[in-house]
Amino acid sequence: MTATILDGKTVSAALQDDIAKRVDAFTAKSGVTPCLAAVLVGEDPASQVYVRNKERACQKVGMTSQLFRRPDDISQADLLQLVEQLNHDDNVSGILVQLPLPKHLDASQVLDAIDPRKDVDCFHPSNVGLLSQGRPNFLPCTPHGVVQILKHFNLPTAGKNVVILGRSDIVGKPLALMLMQRTSETCGADYANATVTVAHSRTPNLKELTQQADILVAAIGVAKFVTADMVKPGAVVVDVGINRTDDGLCGDVDYDALLEVAGAVTPVPGGVGRLTVTMLLENTLKAAMIQTSES
Repeated sequence: MTATILDGKTVSAALQDDIAKRVDAFTAKSGVTPCLAAVLVGEDPASQVYVRNKERACQKVGMTSQLFRRPDDISQADLLQLVEQLNHDDNVSGILVQLPLPKHLDASQVLDAIDPRKDVDCFHPSNVGLLSQGRPNFLPCTPHGVVQILKHFNLPTAGKNVVILGRSDIVGKPLALMLMQRTSETCGADYANATVTVAHSRTPNLKELTQQADILVAAIGVAKFVTADMVKPGAVVVDVGINRTDDGLCGDVDYDALLEVAGAVTPVPGGVGRLTVTMLLENTLKAAMIQTSES
């Protein structure tokens, strides 16, 4: 068996083309150009790369972007003041605070301070609550990217046994919430209605559990953690991890070994990461539409 490669570049390109058309139509009708404001604290190299990629993506689909760089010794009060300034800026549609923040800052307090209508990362408690009830304003970017990849390659989740490795607020928890709903807001009922198990560091007999998965999502943050003997033959494996090693970037699964076992697998890089930025653009457009309708 040779696994199908779930190429995120192809999916991202198709979705960005569609977003660009909708941005153009929205701007022509409303006179408003969606704008993403990114806040970057400190000099973390990976964070700078991520923010630069988001700026380029905005430009590609016809959105504008603003970047607010702040030193890593910024105070909590000054950072909150910046967020409040962006909340009241009518030219800003969405606000992104790039994580991680320096340790002396309270990230939860900063994220909670973002206007929920501009919370395009979907981290605000109000948006997480709406997501849990199946009526989201925004879908969290990385989990939404996972679902879009599955849809593009016609790999439905309805009635399937999905195992998610990792219980983070960014991926594991929100993805579980999305897949348990009766329908997906953007992809329909075939890409919801799953039986979902969320596994983590305290889960016993992990290999027995993952071997039962029709769809296995690895978001555990450990390089090549998922080995071939943990995967049911023919299963779909979605690798959300990205780890920097001496040999370069790799995901949370042993990709080369899984090619001979899995039915389909995402590469790293070139998989889910491409979709995360694209779904951020989707949320920024939606935020602009919400704010325009309320004005």
